[in-house]
Amino acid sequence: MTQQERLIYLIDYLKKENDDLKNIEVPDEETEQKRLLRSLMNIRPAKAIGKDFLDIQDAYLQAEQKKKRLISLADFVPVQKGIYLWQGDITALKTDGIVNAANSALLGCFVPCHGCIDNAVHSAAGIQLRLECARIMEAQKTPEPVGKAKITKAYNLPCRYVLHTVGPVIYGRVTDADCASLADCYRSCMELADANGLKSIAFCCISTGEFHFPNELAAEIAVQTVKECRKKDQTGPAVVFNVFKDMDYEIYRRLLKD
Repeated sequence: MTQQERLIYLIDYLKKENDDLKNIEVPDEETEQKRLLRSLMNIRPAKAIGKDFLDIQDAYLQAEQKKKRLISLADFVPVQKGIYLWQGDITALKTDGIVNAANSALLGCFVPCHGCIDNAVHSAAGIQLRLECARIMEAQKTPEPVGKAKITKAYNLPCRYVLHTVGPVIYGRVTDADCASLADCYRSCMELADANGLKSIAFCCISTGEFHFPNELAAEIAVQTVKECRKKDQTGPAVVFNVFKDMDYEIYRRLLKD
């Protein structure tokens, strides 16, 4: 089966699953077909799916992954001992773990092709990631608390694991409690990574997107907390601060010069 045939198969499968979607027209352009597939995956609830779909989905996503320039820790120069800074797509990192900025439902983003990292991570990992998160949440029976973290497999991502953490949402002035909660996110992920034997972990800029935490203050908390964790446990995982925006890169580059 060619990559184009896989793409159309996956779209048709997801359309047929839901009577409300079966009349959606498949666009002629491949770029739009890919957007449609991602949208259908994004809105799909966490329910069982056939092995035939998963096998073809995995082959498709892994072929798409090979088109990216995958980045490993060996490609970086540390800015400080055990700490690295990189600007780019976190779904291209081959670190042991990457951190996903999740919401309290922990099921990923259901908004089609949304620009948040939660959407990007789940879209690149595949349907299985939402299913594993749903099993975790079903067993937990309560929303994921702010500042805590859970670990899952990474499925079709190049990393080994995804660590999901829920950052604070800022509605007005940033409080001391907000700052403490954000620090807890970084601390929880570091501890969870260490407990699971991860040697490297890549952090996104937790809470700075849709959750509106000020970028400068968030970076200060991130750097301070990670340094404290590494000082406390010098055998813990190496850390990559992964940024996407130029502004965040300049902030982290300045903070990590010290």
